[in-house]
Amino acid sequence: MNIAETIKSKYGNVATEAARGAKAPCCGGDSTCNPVTSNLYASHETGALPVEAVLASQGCGNPTALAELKPGETVLDLGSGGGIDVLLSARRVGPAGKAYGLDMTDEMLALARENQRKAGVENVEFLRGEIENIPLPDNSVDVVISNCVINLSADKRRVLAETFRVLKPGGRFAVSDIVRRRALPDAVMRSVEMWAGCVSGALEENEYRALLAEVGFRDVGVEPTRIYRAEDARQLMEDADGIDFDEIDSALMSAFVRATK
Repeated sequence: MNIAETIKSKYGNVATEAARGAKAPCCGGDSTCNPVTSNLYASHETGALPVEAVLASQGCGNPTALAELKPGETVLDLGSGGGIDVLLSARRVGPAGKAYGLDMTDEMLALARENQRKAGVENVEFLRGEIENIPLPDNSVDVVISNCVINLSADKRRVLAETFRVLKPGGRFAVSDIVRRRALPDAVMRSVEMWAGCVSGALEENEYRALLAEVGFRDVGVEPTRIYRAEDARQLMEDADGIDFDEIDSALMSAFVRATK
């Protein structure tokens, strides 16, 4: 099974579990205490959302809070999953704005559209497609957000170039993602499961900065929001064989990555 198929299978299962009222882990470990996905949203943010949108959340940050969305803006969420960040964005941009969600997993899209219906939010549209080929016109979006998804792509330069294309001049790139702070052991980097689990596909911080600059972005910033210790890594990769978790101590972080077109 290749990376894309592994990811579709994994996140399709997440959507199925959420639809039946359960939370499946994204990156290994107990779903109730996952060090990446836990405690990302305030209760006032999630209180008005369908519980299924919260259960399907597999992010590593809260980009809607960090992106400083303004009324009337058009927002695109790459890899929108069950729709939590799209629905929160729609609330922030108001009825004069628009929030798009893009996802390649049919189960997630079905769940997201049902969550939109339950939430009664009209200024939202969920699109089927891959983040490497965004189905929107040039210069059509004010802000692109994403939550622990770009690390999953096998062609991150293409993702960032597509993001630059659809943003309006002056538009903002504002994503939460897993970022490497240094090299990881070969056993981790070779694992397709670890890629689908948000780990081995993560860019190193300087790589991320360089790729954003290469495709045309300016004012690039990488702000750590959580740094993961050895015990966190052990929870993330509990089924991994042959890994010395002390070698991974503090090698991974959740970060808010921002840039301007």
